[in-house]
Amino acid sequence: MKLFFPDQLTQWNGGNTDAASGDKIWWFDFSEITENGVFYVSDETENKRSYDFVISNHVYDDLLKTAFKTFFYQRAGFAKQAPFAGEGWQDAASHLGPLQDANCRQFNDPNNSSTEKDLSGGWYDAGDYNKYTSWAANYIITMLRMFKERPEIWTDDFGIPESGNGISDMLDEIKWGMDWLLKMQQDDGGSLSVMGLDASSPPSAATGPSYYGPKTANATWKSSAAFAMGAKCFRAADPDLFESYADSLEARAIAAWSWAGQNPSSQFANNSWSTNSLGLGAGNQETDSLGRFFAKMSSALYLYDLTLEPQYLTVFENGISDFPLIAWNNYLSQYFQESQNLLFHYLTLSDINEQLANQIRAATLAATMGPGDFSAALLNQLDPYRAFIDDYNWGSNQYKSDYGNYFLRLRESNIDAANNEQYTIAAEDYLHYIHGVNPLQLVYLSHTGDIGGDNHLMEFYHSWFSNGSALWDREGISTYGPAPGFLSGGPNEFYEVDGCCPNDCGSAENNALCNAESVSPPLNQPPMKSYKDFNTSWPLNSWQITENSNGYQVAYLSLLSKFAELETGVDIQEKTTIDQKLLIYPNPASEKISLSIKGWNGNLFAEIFDIHGNLVRSEKLAPGASLNIKNLCHGVYFVKATAGEKHYISKLVQL
Repeated sequence: MKLFFPDQLTQWNGGNTDAASGDKIWWFDFSEITENGVFYVSDETENKRSYDFVISNHVYDDLLKTAFKTFFYQRAGFAKQAPFAGEGWQDAASHLGPLQDANCRQFNDPNNSSTEKDLSGGWYDAGDYNKYTSWAANYIITMLRMFKERPEIWTDDFGIPESGNGISDMLDEIKWGMDWLLKMQQDDGGSLSVMGLDASSPPSAATGPSYYGPKTANATWKSSAAFAMGAKCFRAADPDLFESYADSLEARAIAAWSWAGQNPSSQFANNSWSTNSLGLGAGNQETDSLGRFFAKMSSALYLYDLTLEPQYLTVFENGISDFPLIAWNNYLSQYFQESQNLLFHYLTLSDINEQLANQIRAATLAATMGPGDFSAALLNQLDPYRAFIDDYNWGSNQYKSDYGNYFLRLRESNIDAANNEQYTIAAEDYLHYIHGVNPLQLVYLSHTGDIGGDNHLMEFYHSWFSNGSALWDREGISTYGPAPGFLSGGPNEFYEVDGCCPNDCGSAENNALCNAESVSPPLNQPPMKSYKDFNTSWPLNSWQITENSNGYQVAYLSLLSKFAELETGVDIQEKTTIDQKLLIYPNPASEKISLSIKGWNGNLFAEIFDIHGNLVRSEKLAPGASLNIKNLCHGVYFVKATAGEKHYISKLVQL
């Protein structure tokens, strides 16, 4: 433990109080500390000290694995067994009973057995157990982008049941979600929109029926985009292993594009009076005309990226003038990051219209520098906690992650090269906010004490980890508390109790629930302090601030993954290529392996690293020679083969 005495404190904004947090802030710079260790900050005048914090190049590694594993806990129809689930969160496969996911019926025709479909699999979307096609497609697209951006950190040892199978655990998890998305697509190419699942704690205790909603254009276009992006990603990751899977995804993407083009107005508002669907799901997955436009554009963009067929590029380029960034005069908002990500991706493609590309770059820079938000807020230091967002709305922690991701994409596009270093620093500052550099000094992640998360979430809104549960309610009071690594929604200045309070909730008992506990905070607080660590249901509706969401989680993981440095022991520099595959045969193996690289017939220099980065074997191999691995311990390794001036990397599983 080390104590650091800063030489100088700087008052933020001349000592004025920040309206968003209600705080006065002082800054100090400790960038001079470069050694690894555990530190804290002490104020001897006030006799106060900070929580301990770690300085290390690998400070995020365990956290990345923990936060990623929440998708395993969110799997529907999959048993959470030891050793993957941990002692406290084991459960049988859920929603596989009579008339549940494997025999799911249409919501508006529940007595008709001919409507039954096997729609098992996928992820619970949030704190409820429902599954939404368009949102799941969004999560898959984000995860595919994460894998594409940094494939080297998504190793095969994240502690899920597929770990050790020789495939990246990120690809394994993506495939779990993708396989459900494929089930939601029907024979004509259209995709069903939503599934409503029964809730209980634990999930396997839910016995009520599951229902699905009809096909919609939005769900189908979003599925098409996910299929197209997935086809390219899986094919590139391992063209031999995933050839047929990638071919199927490509065909599905094209079929979905065709169906949505023929049915562009097909809509369905679930859990709504208007469609007689009250009780089907919780959130309404249907979108407005602009949302459907974005869905169509995403399908066109990723289909072009996959096939290079001009028809898809033409559709996208013809639509650029209708994007808010262009149509609304350099408009950029925390609520339109999906559309901005599409434009960023467009800029990376070949054979695009340079005039349009330059228009996008100019408009993005103008919007970014607009007063009061994004780069202007960053460069003018409008947030003393160094993580500005414009609104603290429902899901503010996702918006924090989105801003961080935006600054990284702005840097990668080189649109504002003069400030690229600032953008990199800013992106990590948004992580710091989620990790405790906020007015509450709260780590907005559940059950992270085992990996250093002081003052983390003790509870959050979730049907499994529900209020009053003897096993899974508040950590330290219930037996286990919630599972680790979940990100909650975050402060919400628009939080409110149900409108029936205080005297119109149906009975005296219900009315009493309005005062079951104090809700100030989150009420009557500055925006950044509009939070309370609780999971009370109706009518106090804690889900407005403490519910988890896969959308929050993937945005956070996307940002976190840019700064994690998992110790693979393999240095991937510009001479490293993953386009030409290093083939290992057999794999898995127990005694000897052969290495080959397409187009290379010379000697190879082979190195084997364990998952901690330690070199355990190196040998020069003549053409056709084998490598003895008999004495290696069972587990996952990385094989690095040097052929001339190039390096090739692949995973090896030792049986």
